[in-house]
Amino acid sequence: MSVSAALLSAQRARFAALDPMLPPAAPPPEGDVLVAATADGTRVSGVVQVQRHEPGSFDLLWSAAQVWQLFPVTGDTGTEGMDALLRAWRHRMDRESPGPDSSCTVTWPSRDAEAVRAFLDHGLIPLSVLAVRTAPPAEHPLPPGVTIRRAGPEDLEEVVALSLATFRYSSLVAGPWRAGTAEMITPRLARNLAAGAPIWLAERDGVAVALADCGWVEALPGSWAAELLPAGQWGYVNSVATSEHVRGEGIGRALMARVHRDFHERGARATYLYFNPANPLSSVFWPRQGYRPVWSYWEVRPASALR
Repeated sequence: MSVSAALLSAQRARFAALDPMLPPAAPPPEGDVLVAATADGTRVSGVVQVQRHEPGSFDLLWSAAQVWQLFPVTGDTGTEGMDALLRAWRHRMDRESPGPDSSCTVTWPSRDAEAVRAFLDHGLIPLSVLAVRTAPPAEHPLPPGVTIRRAGPEDLEEVVALSLATFRYSSLVAGPWRAGTAEMITPRLARNLAAGAPIWLAERDGVAVALADCGWVEALPGSWAAELLPAGQWGYVNSVATSEHVRGEGIGRALMARVHRDFHERGARATYLYFNPANPLSSVFWPRQGYRPVWSYWEVRPASALR
């Protein structure tokens, strides 16, 4: 059974009206098709995929070990259509036996307030958002004694230490802290530093106090990025960390001003990142840097808690 072409067409029109930064709604992937109906008999559908991440997988740094992901196709049915589909998903989950390290997730446009109502009613929370910044780069003066430079292979120890600080803090408000996090992130950081990836360090009096771990993403037709972002070359901000003892001194703002200018000069269409709305630092810092949500990643853990 496949999803309705008419529903997908209506969903594309709805996405276009919601937010000009949204690419056309993609057809759902292969998986277990769900079908539901609203009170007036309007049919909606979606696809459920199940992912299992093995111990030591890099995905476990932000994901549950078992993930049930829903790809809704609800057209223009609003809260009622999404509610009907989520109820069908809840019944579908009765056939599963999710453990404690599990989740149900949905990715959906952040500006769709009608869907938000349905997600909240079914126990999902917006654990993460994809946010974009399209404004020209802005200057921010360097605080006294602070310098900013690209990191190299010789900086691996400092880069890993600052990255771990970010994961530890994020584990308070997002996914749980994973044993072996250092072992999972160090090889990737070492490879990226050796390849000259845009990883930046801010130093005060010669000591590394802030990190911006960045990269490039090309949103090409048919790629995963093209399902989330308009076509083009994007600067990606993977993570930013500022040492606790220097927070509030403007170092993070100065670091990101340098990053944004570098991406702009090198031809980036814009920049994007992910942040956790429940994080009391990220939820304030990133909007001040000009980022605004485009996609919200709704989640409930464990998966059995879906209502």
